[in-house]
Amino acid sequence: MNAFSRSVSRIFKGAAKAFQTFPAVIACAIAFSVVALIRIQLDWPEQEAYNFLFNCLQWAFALGAAFSLAAITLAQSRFNGAKAFWIANLSGFAATAATFLALYFAGGTVNGASEYRSVSVLAGTRVSVVIFVCMLAFVVLAGYPKDRSDFSRSLFMAQKAFFIAAIYGVVLMGGFSGVAGAVQALLYRDMSEKVYMDLGTLAGFLAFTVFVGYFPDFRRGETDEHRESAQKQPRFIEILFGYIMVPIVLALTVVLLLWAGKTVVTGTWPSFEQLAGIAAAYAAGGIWLHIMVTRYETGIAGFYRRVYPIAALVILAFEAWALAVQLGKWGLRTTEYIFLLLWVVTAAASVLLIFMREKAHTIIAAVLCAVAVFSVLPAVGYHALPVAEQTARLERLLTENGMFEDGKIVPAVSEPERSVRESVTETVSFLAYAEDAKLPAWFVEDLNLSSVFRETFGFEQIWPQDEDATGVDEGDYLSTYLTLPSGAVDIGGYRWAVNPVGYKTETGQDSVTIDGDRGTYRIYWTQDYEDGIPNLKITLNDDVILEEDLSGYIDRITEAFPPSVGGTAEATLADMSVQLESPEITVLLVFSDVSISVDTRLNAVSYWFDLSALYLNEKP
Repeated sequence: MNAFSRSVSRIFKGAAKAFQTFPAVIACAIAFSVVALIRIQLDWPEQEAYNFLFNCLQWAFALGAAFSLAAITLAQSRFNGAKAFWIANLSGFAATAATFLALYFAGGTVNGASEYRSVSVLAGTRVSVVIFVCMLAFVVLAGYPKDRSDFSRSLFMAQKAFFIAAIYGVVLMGGFSGVAGAVQALLYRDMSEKVYMDLGTLAGFLAFTVFVGYFPDFRRGETDEHRESAQKQPRFIEILFGYIMVPIVLALTVVLLLWAGKTVVTGTWPSFEQLAGIAAAYAAGGIWLHIMVTRYETGIAGFYRRVYPIAALVILAFEAWALAVQLGKWGLRTTEYIFLLLWVVTAAASVLLIFMREKAHTIIAAVLCAVAVFSVLPAVGYHALPVAEQTARLERLLTENGMFEDGKIVPAVSEPERSVRESVTETVSFLAYAEDAKLPAWFVEDLNLSSVFRETFGFEQIWPQDEDATGVDEGDYLSTYLTLPSGAVDIGGYRWAVNPVGYKTETGQDSVTIDGDRGTYRIYWTQDYEDGIPNLKITLNDDVILEEDLSGYIDRITEAFPPSVGGTAEATLADMSVQLESPEITVLLVFSDVSISVDTRLNAVSYWFDLSALYLNEKP
């Protein structure tokens, strides 16, 4: 019990000492938590105007904490002087300020459904990459000097600190919530749920101080007894890694090698997404485990260290073949791009481990950082290079089929063969949904919409269903796809035509407001992201007067147009519209596209409804 008490006491003493050892890190964590507390106190309508500012601040403070952790560790382990220490802390604050300014003035984007800016996915990804590089640099720097540490032991220490902090954070949150729940149940029933959010923020901050405070004294020339225990793997971890995980990964290696041989012989390829997922898990997990068992002296661990890099190269050769086939068929897209970068890192790591063994760890970390930075650079990043390649591919495909002249798309005179239509459909869909994409002028707005696509190219969208490439039987996927035909809709009995705000999962955030004779109407149009079933909710003076999930309309469409393989059908205006009413109003919904997809293997159904317009009239 005394040993346990000493261990707990040391944890909290380390957390308290973190304020002195890593002042810039803790300052950034405090600032991050303060912003979180402010956001909790502001309800969404009030917060929305400041949401971009808050996001920029929190991203900047998160990066500042990671940068400061690495910079202070560098100053302590290599110099151990007061001047270097304060330069490191000030550089952390400078990095925070620079990140905030970069995000605030160059990292914003305007969502079509909101008038306010938000941090773009690309900007957030770039900050995340810098945070990742800083944390990996910290691991490398913490593995110094070589007579007391190395990359393997430093990496384990960082992971150990994270899980200990997570456990303390969960326990603290459980305790705080229990006390708050008791107060609410016994003393103050009207207590706001924001109290729990505030306590969660406090628990998260305390857990972070435990994480930072767990690390030993890195000062050059100083010997901290805690360092040896922090880096040492407990016996149960050695058993877990050496006698459970190593055999599992070796067994998985055998399975992958047999699978690769079977695929080569039979020619039955899995979907590329499945292949990429398996490769990512095997590569990342295998290399991480190789690093973790670096100092294990058991026979099976030594066997794994020798065999894994060689087996990984064999599997990588098979994956390179699959990647070449995929690139030849569909070109470079985001999935292929990420897979290619992963392949480069894994191949380089495998070669380095074969020839340099544990000396390769720091070089592997440097390669990983370089590839991560490369992936978000202008022109060659994940957001730019696939878009440029797919744009050139689409232009080349259209030119070869006589559909591109004088820098403009020309509708096809006769319907191209299926493979061409599939390629055009896939490429247009990829480009239309690519964020921050720089598209040419001839790529017209809303080109991915069925009606615009048909008018522009002269044929309907058609999605690939290729058994040879995916290993999936077309009969496993059934669909119904309907498009609004040309014609006029009689709206003589309606007063307002409404274009509802885009597809949200939470009502109350976006609505269309109408001032009528009876009062103020608010219209909420939502589609659930999981299954796509739409829901229409209309309130009058904040009282719900109409709420429908359109299940009845779905049943009508499914009965009239049963899902089938490639189920594109001709619909009428009546098929593409539905009328709803309540004692106060009459509503007419008109859809431009309706899609129902059925995966018979998983017994899963998904829906997509492209609402063209909503017409509304007040009853007398």
